[in-house]
Amino acid sequence: MTQQPALPLAGVRIVEFTHMVMGPAAGLILADLGADVIKIEPVGGDSTRRLPGSGSGYFPMYNRNKRSLCVDLKSEAGRAAVLRLVDRADVVIENFRPGTMDRLGFGYEALSARNPGLIYCSEKGFLSGPYENRTALDEVAQMMGGLAYMTGPPGQPLRAGTSVIDVQGGMFGSVGILAALFQRQLTGRGQNVVASLYESTVFLVGQHMAQYAVTGKAAAPMPVRVSAWAIYQVFETGDQQQVFVGVVSDKQWKDLCAAFDLKDLAADRSLDTNNDRVAHKDRLLPIIKEVFRRYTKAELMAKLEKVGLPFAPIARPEDLFDDPHLKANAGLLPITVTDGPRAGQVTQLPALPLEMAGHRFGVHQDVPRAGQHTREVLREAGYSDAEIDALASTGAVEVEAA
Repeated sequence: MTQQPALPLAGVRIVEFTHMVMGPAAGLILADLGADVIKIEPVGGDSTRRLPGSGSGYFPMYNRNKRSLCVDLKSEAGRAAVLRLVDRADVVIENFRPGTMDRLGFGYEALSARNPGLIYCSEKGFLSGPYENRTALDEVAQMMGGLAYMTGPPGQPLRAGTSVIDVQGGMFGSVGILAALFQRQLTGRGQNVVASLYESTVFLVGQHMAQYAVTGKAAAPMPVRVSAWAIYQVFETGDQQQVFVGVVSDKQWKDLCAAFDLKDLAADRSLDTNNDRVAHKDRLLPIIKEVFRRYTKAELMAKLEKVGLPFAPIARPEDLFDDPHLKANAGLLPITVTDGPRAGQVTQLPALPLEMAGHRFGVHQDVPRAGQHTREVLREAGYSDAEIDALASTGAVEVEAA
């Protein structure tokens, strides 16, 4: 485990009622920054732990640095225990369907009445308006927010290849929480913070909306878009591999011509500016493609790196475990898989993409097993071991066996 002294959010207490990705992502960011995040799970554990296929990585990725309390929120004793935690918390995070937390007695109005300094973050599908009570998913937001249209070929809307909107919604939620914590220092009061999937998607697509506002022409889906640059795509190499290369400035164009001995292109005044090169893209690209095919993938990347041009190999997620840059800069963190066929295995997953004072943020609490910290958390809330045993015997809480 890596530990960093004086983490920025040390002392901040968070109670997290979340599942899947969006809510847990918000809690993860704050937990990595040092907040004490208590994850409220049902007896038996969060069902996210047992998702198959593409969902099987959700729990280990978004729940490190948290403590797990398994509790039955429908039992009076369970509710009372969690309310005791909320009374001393700085933040509550939840991402359940609209109305769920109110029905359980854990809505914003009820909790803020008990704890006026509480910051209550709801991670929802939509902000206030006609859609606010709809049920949403990452994919729903991508489809109706224009992202799926922009990602797939014309007539074939395609969601992005990761839960990008869930994660971004979590990030915006964490930004709102941090702002509310700062404002509470001035006012002494908490507030309700809401982040959403739909509006997060619209924010991402804003550049395409702005394109329409500027040009009067609708943005085309990415596979058939008119790029702002002539050289900005994936190229084939001589060993049948692929490398993305971008040339996005006139200086980079000159550097490319010099590095690859393209004297004729460098001398061609009709290619001097970026807009000139875009206008002549049809005759320019075949030449560049043929030049790049003379190199293997490794040779081309080495040359591009030496010149200082933007390039990228086409990596798969599983390739990133061995990425030398990530391995060298603490970009991958050791965590233990808690559920599924590989439970108990130690792996490495991405760190928060952030440095402060030259340091990355690491793991100070491994991914929790279901109910692993029930006894510890309840002791801190003032329960005796005998009281905790009594709660466990009635099913109000679940305590991990020793």
